[in-house]
Amino acid sequence: MKSIATLPNLLTLANAACGLLAISRTIDALSLPGDEALFYENMKNACFLIFLAMIFDGLDGMVARLTKTTSDFGAQLDSFADAITFGVAPAILAKSLIQHEGPLLDYSISPRLSFAACACFSLLAILRLARFNLESGTEKKKGKFFRGLPSPAAAGSVASLIWIYLVLLQPNVAGDEGVAGLVGGFEMQALKPLLTWMPPLLLIWLPLLGLLMVSRIRYPHGFAWISSERNNFFNLVAVVFIAGALYLAPVLLLFAVFHFVVFSGLVRTALGRDRDEELEVEPAN
Repeated sequence: MKSIATLPNLLTLANAACGLLAISRTIDALSLPGDEALFYENMKNACFLIFLAMIFDGLDGMVARLTKTTSDFGAQLDSFADAITFGVAPAILAKSLIQHEGPLLDYSISPRLSFAACACFSLLAILRLARFNLESGTEKKKGKFFRGLPSPAAAGSVASLIWIYLVLLQPNVAGDEGVAGLVGGFEMQALKPLLTWMPPLLLIWLPLLGLLMVSRIRYPHGFAWISSERNNFFNLVAVVFIAGALYLAPVLLLFAVFHFVVFSGLVRTALGRDRDEELEVEPAN
């Protein structure tokens, strides 16, 4: 039984390893000034590693439940891993992009300002994870909603925003054939003036995501929606279409999905539809 209990924790460590490798890739990108192609390639790889970590983050809890090896140790380890991968790594990725692209786009952005925005995101992500652990405890029930934007969703918003920026800016380096194909006849150069807004947008978006993470706004749980007994045939059909879209344009789909999640909680709150919904409390692993 002890050997089985090791598996979910190894998956959690794989999540943390992806986060650390994403940070390493970001540092590598800045360590070679003048090599623009290598900078964008490393940044693209860092974004990919954050999404890869989300797979491990979803698998560790699933394996822990299937093997009935949930524990307080697993819950704490999962939070530490999430703090690295979904709290620190996206912030470092965003700061690196802001500092690198600012001068190229004729922006003069203070390093202190970019640090403040990124630190706000990371610190609020850590606070959200700490609050989640305290509110959850060891005995945990399963529902359909989180209180506050989950840190993986916030990290996905940042990573997908940066990745689609890289694709549109340098399609040959950080390219995604799906995005290029769906853009189709539009001249890529025509989109570049819109990209100049990315650095200041990140400065505003990072603190806003941080506030959503520590808010009381309820956000739907993706795995609970997929595994719901109601409308399970419809859910299966939706997953098939999502898989097809992921094949055609993965970056564009990730961008759309994660920003849909971010705004879904705000819309539900504005419509008053989250008052009596059951909260999701993720089992420890």
